[in-house]
Amino acid sequence: MSATPAMPPESCLFAGQSGETVDLIRRFDWAATALGPLAQWPDVLISSTRLMLSSPTPIVLLCGSRGVLIYNDAYAAFAGQRHPQIFGLPAEEAWPEIAEWNRHVLAMGLSGRSMCQENLHLQLHRPGLQEDAWMNLYYNPLLDSAGHSHGMMCIVVETTNQIVAIEQRTQAEAELRSANERIELALNAGAVLGTWVWDIPNDRVTGDERFARAFCAEPQEAASGMALDRVTTAIHPQDRPLVRAMIERTIADGGSYRAEYRVLQADGGYRWIEANGRCELAPDGTPLRFPGVLIDIDERKRTELALRQLTQTLEERVSEAIRQRTQAEEQLRQAQKMEAIGQLTGGIAHDFNNLLAGILGSLELIQRKLPASENPQLGRFIDAAIASANRGASLTHRLLAFARRQSLDMRAVEVNGLVRAIEELLVRTLGEQIRLDIHLADDLWPTRSDGHQLENALINLAINARDAMPNGGTLRIETRNTQLDEAGAQHYQVPAGDYLLLSVSDTGCGMSEAIIRHVFEPFFTTKPIGQGTGLGLPMVYGFVKQTGGYLHLESQVGRGTTLNLYLPRLIAAPADLPHSAPRDAPRGTGERILVVEDDRVVRMLIVEVLEELGYQLLQASDAQSALGLLEQHAPLDLLLTDVGLPGMNGRQLADAARQRQPGLKVLFATGYAEGAEMRDGYLGEGMEMIAKPFSFEGLAGMLKAMLGS
Repeated sequence: MSATPAMPPESCLFAGQSGETVDLIRRFDWAATALGPLAQWPDVLISSTRLMLSSPTPIVLLCGSRGVLIYNDAYAAFAGQRHPQIFGLPAEEAWPEIAEWNRHVLAMGLSGRSMCQENLHLQLHRPGLQEDAWMNLYYNPLLDSAGHSHGMMCIVVETTNQIVAIEQRTQAEAELRSANERIELALNAGAVLGTWVWDIPNDRVTGDERFARAFCAEPQEAASGMALDRVTTAIHPQDRPLVRAMIERTIADGGSYRAEYRVLQADGGYRWIEANGRCELAPDGTPLRFPGVLIDIDERKRTELALRQLTQTLEERVSEAIRQRTQAEEQLRQAQKMEAIGQLTGGIAHDFNNLLAGILGSLELIQRKLPASENPQLGRFIDAAIASANRGASLTHRLLAFARRQSLDMRAVEVNGLVRAIEELLVRTLGEQIRLDIHLADDLWPTRSDGHQLENALINLAINARDAMPNGGTLRIETRNTQLDEAGAQHYQVPAGDYLLLSVSDTGCGMSEAIIRHVFEPFFTTKPIGQGTGLGLPMVYGFVKQTGGYLHLESQVGRGTTLNLYLPRLIAAPADLPHSAPRDAPRGTGERILVVEDDRVVRMLIVEVLEELGYQLLQASDAQSALGLLEQHAPLDLLLTDVGLPGMNGRQLADAARQRQPGLKVLFATGYAEGAEMRDGYLGEGMEMIAKPFSFEGLAGMLKAMLGS
């Protein structure tokens, strides 16, 4: 028996063969695998490996019971970036995503059976290559001379590109069928504007007569052929770049083409069309023909545009409505807050005015009955108390002004004259470091207001401006006529119409947005404690609103502040403007006056002073008692009554008294009363009003004017 020939050395096993995988086989540590060293490999495995390495087709061997992978250079390219990590690994570890398939293949090979699978779809994670792969796989077992299988040989023919090309062609054919269907529908509907064919290699576009009309070309020119650039010049300049890009993409890829754009018409206008076509390619991919059809979509596009504009307009209207509603809600919240504060401050001022009337009246009586020469030290204390009480009265007047509850003496006012009258006072108030700059309109309209309160408002604004310019600056006062339209009137919640503007501007420190939101709230001040009451601007705000105008504030930090007082125009002749001069307050001559006051202290003081002045007095604490006295002691010369009486109020009492004594003169005294803010709306003929707390000199002067004595 002859001996088995010895295996050649490992270095000679694959002599004459070269390549990356040949080097891998030679260097690989096969002893660490289930196959063992190369010297122990069976002949069938060695011969199969030599055959595989010499083939240009991707081939892989699944060797042994584990299916260890040995493959050639062509298969290495098929494996992508997984090579060379998978070389020498069991198939299940090398391709875990298809482990089940490889187990089936190995089982078939070890059992000695061949198999074939065409266009098998596998998802292979091959970095750098398409994951969806299609391939034809041909498997043969590795059988030795005894018929024993040592694994499976797999020949791989990847068909991915062919399958993808077929799918693309199928999709293109479907798109073509869809385009043909659209063309057929368009032809049936009579919406076709024309057809064309573009000979791409010769750049000649030919079209029918309707195509020529669509692109403002001569029919003969379209029939004989035009360059593409000649056709595209009729496309709207805004649409032209997109159309060119779509044509270039269609030529590069082949397949269908669809574009919507505007073309110039003979009348100078533009018409919307839809162009549908297809680029036909030669077998080598060269673009050859580009036939197509034009469809009229002008009406549809204009309808879409109108709908889009309507939608946009609707969105803008909704946004504007939301903005207006938000603004109205904010104004309502502010108005409710100011109204609530106004009611509170008005009520406090009413009670406080009655208290001050008693205090001031008592102090004045003491002062009258105690000559200063007898006790000068006591006289100074009385003067100080009166001054403090007057400051309290000023505070309540400001509260009432903010609350729009003060009693206003509404008359025709010539604002330019008012500004000139207090110019010297303003100069002294501002000091030497601040320049007063006054610009008054020559034709300024008159307004209807309380001149005294308007002066106070202007002085308050000047003081605020002075405090905002500690290092000096300019205070500018300007007047001019202006008009407020419906939109502006709605924003400021005043009637539209003519207004005169009184503007006060400074070059001071200005205010931030956070401060502006609170400046018209009472007791809000940015001044140090003890240097501001926080009632200056609220008083001005309330006064202007009460007179039917509005106040607008503009301010920037470091740039100064401007307050614009808009006062309603009064249509009045110059003769309507007031001309009054202060009068002295004389004593009475025995006139009979009925005093009605529910505050016992105030009533006592009024009676004491008026009797001292020479009047005959009757007194009552309520309306019913007063009417009884009127019945008993008629006729009277004058009724002096508080407005806010319990039960029947002062105006109701006056009306009832005049039914008993027509023409009876009535003087109302008020600390604050609902409905009595506008005197001419509350007072009738022969009626006047005096605000609490009042001085007895002021009361005596009012009585003199009314009684004519």
